[in-house]
Amino acid sequence: MLTLIRLLHTLVWAFMVACIAGIYVFSAAGRPGWALAAIAVVTAEVVVLFLNRMRCPLTPLAARYTDERRPNFDIYLPEWVARHNKEIFGTLYVGGILFTLFTWVRR
Repeated sequence: MLTLIRLLHTLVWAFMVACIAGIYVFSAAGRPGWALAAIAVVTAEVVVLFLNRMRCPLTPLAARYTDERRPNFDIYLPEWVARHNKEIFGTLYVGGILFTLFTWVRR
């Protein structure tokens, strides 16, 4: 079961990272509607994290199946990425929003 949770968590993480990257790609390509859709998806994830005290809802599920508590015990990521995930991708997300606003104003 832990393997299934880790796999699901990793897939959700990869989708969110793709959405964050998509913000930049869509904005640069002059597709602000798609950029806003990607922003909305990530915003929904941020709301979920806030409602769960800044933890993914899958983390407590994974914790039921192991005593391990390293930053990556519940996801298939290198430990340093899991440890700094919110800082890295939160910064890229905010940067993507600013980039979208910049490209929108310039058009």
